[in-house]
Amino acid sequence: MFFLLRLAFWLGLVLVLLPRDKTPEADKTPQISASDAVSAATATINDMGQFCKRQPSACEVGGQAATAIGQRATDGARKLYQIITDKKPPDHTGSIGNDDTGLASASRDTLTADDQSIDFRLPPTP
Repeated sequence: MFFLLRLAFWLGLVLVLLPRDKTPEADKTPQISASDAVSAATATINDMGQFCKRQPSACEVGGQAATAIGQRATDGARKLYQIITDKKPPDHTGSIGNDDTGLASASRDTLTADDQSIDFRLPPTP
């Protein structure tokens, strides 16, 4: 869960920082300087720090919810890890080379003794 939140944050940040085309609609958007954005973010963080003093019951319930969500995310990650690391079944469909016909146990070495006796030679260079 926290991975998705971080991913959404960083992806949103990248999308915000991408350069934009000059369009008539772009001139109508409010122009905010970097220092204004930093001061607004600082004020928001300071206010979030005081939120639990103003609403202790909301923080308690939120903490319990965050713990429950974190536990579910951990369980989901553990299950996904088990799915990935478990042995995979064979990839064949059974129509070719299943054990009933004996094709799966057939030798893959199809060269004859005459084929194997020929020495390897490089092709002539031009």
